Formats: sequence, structure tokens, C-alpha cells
Amino acid sequence: MSTITSSSAASTAAATVAADQAALASAAQSIISGSTGNSSMDVSTLVTALVNAKTAGQVAALTAAQSTDNTEISAFGALSAALSALQSGLNTLSDGTLQTTYSATMGGTGITATAGAGAVAGSYSISVSQVAQAQALSSAGFTSTQQLGTGTLAVSLGSSSFNVSIDSTNNTISGIAAAINGASGNPGVVATVVNGSDGAHLVLSSSTTGAANTISVAVNNLSGDNGLSGLGVTSTASTTGGQSTFTSTSTNAAYAWSQSTAAQDAAFSVNGIAATSSTNSVTTAIAGVTLSLSQAALKGGTSASSSTSGNDTQTLTIAPNTTAQASAINNFVTLYNTLVTTIGTLTAYSSTSSTQGPLLGDSTLNTINNTLASIVANGVRGPAGSTSSVNLASIGVTLNADGTLSVDSTALNSALTSSPATVAKLFNSTNGVGEQLNSSIATFTQTGGMIDSRTSALNADLTSIASQQTSLNDYIAQLTTQYNAQFTALNTLMATMNSNQQYLTQLFGGTNSAGALATNKS
Repeated sequence: MSTITSSSAASTAAATVAADQAALASAAQSIISGSTGNSSMDVSTLVTALVNAKTAGQVAALTAAQSTDNTEISAFGALSAALSALQSGLNTLSDGTLQTTYSATMGGTGITATAGAGAVAGSYSISVSQVAQAQALSSAGFTSTQQLGTGTLAVSLGSSSFNVSIDSTNNTISGIAAAINGASGNPGVVATVVNGSDGAHLVLSSSTTGAANTISVAVNNLSGDNGLSGLGVTSTASTTGGQSTFTSTSTNAAYAWSQSTAAQDAAFSVNGIAATSSTNSVTTAIAGVTLSLSQAALKGGTSASSSTSGNDTQTLTIAPNTTAQASAINNFVTLYNTLVTTIGTLTAYSSTSSTQGPLLGDSTLNTINNTLASIVANGVRGPAGSTSSVNLASIGVTLNADGTLSVDSTALNSALTSSPATVAKLFNSTNGVGEQLNSSIATFTQTGGMIDSRTSALNADLTSIASQQTSLNDYIAQLTTQYNAQFTALNTLMATMNSNQQYLTQLFGGTNSAGALATNKS
């Protein structure tokens, strides 16, 4: 059974018992009235009062225990939520990656850089000579309703290909575009129709950049050619990452294709080392750094093939991101303080209040609170006898009298900038403050842990209480049936006695009455 009973539950139980006692007194008066001939007994009220008087204490005790258990389960749920929230904010403070948080700053336009895991502080000179492009080809113009004939289009994008069947239902320019877009196995060729002054043009575009991703179309099984052969085109990728070339398959000059955008790789250099990329998002050039290239990185914002082509050298600076580090530490402090506040609410005590915190004096909560407070207060201890211990105060995070933490932003920023070794030790992945807290919280909140064990015990107690309530309800029903039978019979007997008494009084007389027999005798 539960070991904590709220004062409100106890007062409710006392009020219930008092009300039942008053009802019992009223029922007793009903018996007196019935026995003196004033009226018959109120059997229903009498039975209810007697049953309640006999079972009120048990009902109140079970109700109070049930209420206490539910309150404690909710309290442990709130505690677990606060612990989990704190744990989620410990990621970079527990895995040793806090100081591998770097910022990436470019000294120009057209290139953005993001530093991630594996980045190393340093300075890099980056020059972009061309950006990656996706090929776009345009066919000759056709009448929009012109039926071009039937056959099969073998469309390829790089090393992938697929077939499109062209018949009388889809052999217009718009029908062919729709068939290409809806074809099974299409690796990323997008077909559109552009209507110009010379007719409708089939435009094929690659959804993927890079020199290798060129588009080609071969026309097979041709029948009733009325322009379908003019959709054949062969593209050739540059072996050096430069611009793709193309050739119209048809010898009819009227069916010549044009290339509005060539397929090409991005070309750039890092510290003078040449490199290429099929996309403008470069993740392999510098460890831990993602470079995003755009046309603006080129001199004059033009492609390498223009007369003003060229490139401007920019400087990339990778440096420790002390702003992000400070944010992570401040977030930890906020979450820890929220936990402290939650624990304070759950253990609140007031001598003038009728209710107290649901986990006041609870051993499980006290163990959790003391464990976490000890970690925060002690920090990272060095070997016995050494002076290498560090704590949160050494980076400007102080422990207040109420158990919360406060951050001196100036001291914290100074520590992050000037004492990175201290910060690294304080939040190392072996026995740092973050790792100690993370491990302890995992132990408390895991399946089978302290909170789960307590919650399971409380739920088992609720199951037992429910069983007891069922048994008690059965007993109440049985007692009610028994009392109803007994007092109904008694009520009937008293009614008969009262009737007989009245008859005898009429015959023999009574107080202030001579009676019928006496009158007849005279």
C-alpha cells in the first residue's frame, strides 16, 4: 500500500464518516418513531445509513490510497519528463564534441561554408573557376497538334536509360513530354513544352548537375515519320568536367537541337590544389566542411566560358564557435534549473497549508536530487592528492543556495576563449560533468530503473486497491440486501403490532379512553 497520504484525502475521508454518522442518527430516530406508533420506519434511509456506517472507513481509506497513488504516479511522470529534457540538452556536453563546434566564415561572395564534425581550425584560400550545371536541351519547333509518327524513344541520363513508347495517343509534342515525365525508370529527365514563335519545342532538362549527367535520345521502331526522327540527339560528356557537347541525330537541319545549358562539374581550388565536384555542394574538399558554390563566386558572376571569365580568391576561416558553445552551456543551465524547480514543487512543504508536495520525503526523489546536485557541485575531480580538479565555477557557472545555477556570461566567454583546456576537461566524454549527468539520468529513467520501479509498484498498488474496492462493493451489496430484508420484516411486524394495539385500545380502553367493552357493560 502507499506510504504517503495527502491531508486533503484524509480530511475528505473524515467528512464522509461524519456524514454517515449523521445519517445513522437520523435513521435511528426512524426506528424510534416506528416503534412508538408515530409512523412506519424509513427502511431505505435506515439501510443506507447502517451500511455506510459499517463500510465508510474502508471506502474512505481505499479512496484516499488510490488518490495518493495516482498523485505520486503523476509526480514521477513530471520528474521523469524534466530529467529527460535535461538529458536531451547534454548531447554536446557529454560526448566530448563541445569544442569541436566550429564556425565557418567566408571572405567574399558566392560561397557559403558550414563546419561540422571533423572540422579543424584553420584558414583556406578558395578559388572557383566554374560551377556545376545541369544540362538542358531544346528541340526544333513543331506545330502543337502535329502528330509526329510512332516508335520508341530510348532516353538516357548519364549511365541510366529508359524507353518511352510513342503511339497515336501521345505522338504530339505535349503528349511526348507527358510520356517522358510519366515513364517508369526515369532517372531524372524532366520534359517541358516551350511555345515560341516558330512552334512548340520539347525541352529536356536533367534534375542532376554534373558533367557526366548528359541527356541523349535515340528514336527506334519508327513508323509514319512526321517529325519524330527529329527528336534524336546525342550528348557527349567532357572527360575533364567541362561543358558537354551534343549532336542532332537527324540530318535534316530543320530538326536541329540546341543546348541552352551545358552539363558541367564545378571546378575550384583549395590552397592552390585543383578539385572538381559534380554538385555545387562540396563535402569532400575540406574535412568536416561543406562548401556551397554559386555563380556569384565567379569573377563578374559569369560562367567560365564567357569573355569575362575568371575567379576571385576568397579566404575561408574555420574557428571555434564560442557562441554556439556558450549557447549549449546556457541551455544546460536553463534545463537544470527547470529540473530543480520541478523537484522543489514536488517536495514543497508549508506548515500553514492543508496540502504538501506529493513526493515530500520520498527516498527515490531524494536520491536523484542528491546525486545530480553532487555532480554539479563537484565537477571533475583529478587523482587523489592532485590539484587538477575543475568545476563549473571555473567557467563562470555558480551553484546558488537554492540549488539552481547562474551564469556569468563574461566569465564564461573568457573561459571559452582563453581556457579551452579547462572547458574540454570539464565536459570530457569520460567523466565530464555532462557525461556524469547523462549516465546518472539514464540509470534513473531506464526501464527497470528507480523511477520505473517506483511507478510499477504504485501501479501494482492501484491494481490491489481496485480488487479490494470490488470485494468491498460486493460486500456492500450483500449487506444492503440483508438489511433490507431484516428491516422490511421488522417494519411489517411493527405495523402489525401498532394495528393490534389500536384495536385493543378500542376494545379495552387506554389513557383517557374507556373502550368499547366498558361502554357496552354499563
